Amino acid sequence: MTKSDAYSKKELLKKINEVSFAVNDISLYLDTHPCDEKALAYYEEMSEIRKKALREYARLYGPLTIDTANDTCSRQWEWVMQPWPWEGGC
Repeated sequence: MTKSDAYSKKELLKKINEVSFAVNDISLYLDTHPCDEKALAYYEEMSEIRKKALREYARLYGPLTIDTANDTCSRQWEWVMQPWPWEGGC
């Protein structure tokens, strides 16, 4: 998949943020409802979607998290050359 076939960088970041929110939210719910099977299944589903989106982002644009740093192929450290958040990198 090329960059043109994938989500744009902005779209992929939006998807990661939305799914990350869902994972965090359901995690809080599961703290008080650990036996809720539907919630556990939802957590698993959202976690998998988040992992895939993070891997895709790392492959295309560089890692967002340390656990996706190896998903960038030969560009493992190229991310340090990108603008930092205070330089307009976000």
